[in-house]
Amino acid sequence: MLALYIVTVVFIISPFLPATRNPHWFFRTPDFIRAQTVVIQVLLLFLLLTFIKTFYTELLILLAALSISTIYQLVKIIPYTSVYPRKKKPFGSDGYVSILAANVLQDNKDYDDFIGLVRKFDPDLVLTMESDENWENALQEIENHYPYTVKIPLDNYYGMHLYSGVKLESVETNFLVENDVPSIFFKYPAAGNPIFFACLHPAPPSPTENETAKERDAELMIVGKKIRDLDCSAVVCGDMNDVVWSRTTRLFRKLTGMLDPRIGRGFYSTFHARYSFLRFPLDHLFHTRDLYVGKMTRSQYFGSDHFAMYYEIYYKKNEPIPTNPDLSGDDHKEVDALIERAED
Repeated sequence: MLALYIVTVVFIISPFLPATRNPHWFFRTPDFIRAQTVVIQVLLLFLLLTFIKTFYTELLILLAALSISTIYQLVKIIPYTSVYPRKKKPFGSDGYVSILAANVLQDNKDYDDFIGLVRKFDPDLVLTMESDENWENALQEIENHYPYTVKIPLDNYYGMHLYSGVKLESVETNFLVENDVPSIFFKYPAAGNPIFFACLHPAPPSPTENETAKERDAELMIVGKKIRDLDCSAVVCGDMNDVVWSRTTRLFRKLTGMLDPRIGRGFYSTFHARYSFLRFPLDHLFHTRDLYVGKMTRSQYFGSDHFAMYYEIYYKKNEPIPTNPDLSGDDHKEVDALIERAED
């Protein structure tokens, strides 16, 4: 029984580690596995209630603490499930722009499987991440349909390629925080005002990547501040290497006022594609309030460790471009601190 008590204490405490705001991967990891640890916490509650016969004061405190920790996690993840009430208004629209965004996995050689996805969804835009020269060569096959391209082939698992059927405006390739981690900015000439797109793939905090989340957090905040300076519709998408309920992502949404189409629909967990229990929602899309996502689909397996995501992004008819949301002084300081911390 001692082992059961020790495991219970670990799963009571660990969900609160991200709240310390320590950027080290050890403190951020519990954010990624909240859905999995809720299942474990419920199992621990069941085991404690089943096998413990005498409920002394210390055990009751343990059960109460475990229940509080479980509820704390559920509050964070339930909005990203289908049981959460979703606002479904009959928005009118003049059309949409669609994008297929995929971390293709640099070592993945199943090029034809991914090209099959492109043909199946027939998106207006195709975004690939972890695409190197081999992927660039393989994807020449789709360039008849997508003649406008932005190519950043890298062999460090952070290459990025963009394919478009129409000419894009104001195209920028950036290395916002790290010299070998690119992003792509552009404006898509949709009906009405052009839509600004920021395509991101920041490095994750992990034992094998960046030891801390400093670089990832800073990249999101830099992009968030840029969006506040824009006066147009905007979309941010890519493999963010973060979960949507994390403090950083929630601060990004407060900074930009952008919406997350996952709310009320589901996790749409994209990584790891091969292991269903170890699966987290890492690939995201956020959009300004004058837009809405009509269709949102996770792809089938195509050889990568990620699934691809397909989105149809509509203008809301007669909806003005939203003004910047109010941000408290403390939030402003935190945003600036996250950017400065990456420069240290």
